[in-house]
Amino acid sequence: MNADPKTTPMAAIDAMISARPNRPMRLVNPTRLLSVGALLLAAAAALLGAAHPSRAQDASPEMQSAPSFVDDFKSFDRSRWYVSDGWSNGNHQNCTWSKSLVKFSDNMLTLGFEKRKLKDREFACAEIQTKQRFGYGTYEARMKTDTGSGLNAAFFTYIGPADKQPWYEIDFEVLTKDTSKVQVNSYIAGKPKNEKLAEVEGGADKGFNDYAFIWEKDRLRWYVNGKLVQEVTNPEQLPTHSQKIFFSLWGSDTLKNWMGAFSDPGRQVTMQVQRVAFTALGQPCQFPESLACSVSSIK
Repeated sequence: MNADPKTTPMAAIDAMISARPNRPMRLVNPTRLLSVGALLLAAAAALLGAAHPSRAQDASPEMQSAPSFVDDFKSFDRSRWYVSDGWSNGNHQNCTWSKSLVKFSDNMLTLGFEKRKLKDREFACAEIQTKQRFGYGTYEARMKTDTGSGLNAAFFTYIGPADKQPWYEIDFEVLTKDTSKVQVNSYIAGKPKNEKLAEVEGGADKGFNDYAFIWEKDRLRWYVNGKLVQEVTNPEQLPTHSQKIFFSLWGSDTLKNWMGAFSDPGRQVTMQVQRVAFTALGQPCQFPESLACSVSSIK
């Protein structure tokens, strides 16, 4: 892992944050011990920008989508990403989001978690999210986690009440107490569905792994390193609203039954992302390793 990568100048991130009058917050339901849910409490970025929705998307307003993209983090794309800074998701979280723990270097996004008092928390952590929403298509991330009990390294999509939408979510969450597995899950109108622990061959912390899901109107499939690990076809358990893409690394003192008892790692813990991509349904695959190039029956 990169111990001290060169970063995109913080002035660029500062400019993006200061340009936003409100800071989005995701709050976990106090009764939830199975997955990191979210309720955004402040306004988020514009829905779609000027782009037209993909021809493969549902025509309903709830499923309008920004266009396909690939980001290999050669630089910080301030038009795409919002960096969380200076707040936390709720009492369950033992850290405050810090922009200084979001770094872009050497074709890599690195999110950090470390012991550093920030606001009313003893630890600092990191999160980024897209400004735009995305609908049906193939979502992919190539990433490597660290280890540590009580920590969560996540790649997921989410939309909620701050955008005047119901709570919908599709998750990959590595609970780093056990990096041999990743938890897949979804939230439908605020209720958890389809939770499963899937094996990560070799471990999520030993090298880079490919996490992907294919979201269609009548089906949702999760993949780990190209292997199908979960499939849902029940219409009542399928998301129906376009969502934003998130990466986050955070800790908890209280969600012990789910994330394990928190233990101060005594060092900076990191999560690294080499690439993230969204390929809208009906669009050609964008890079040779993409799941959209190889999986059959993607409409």
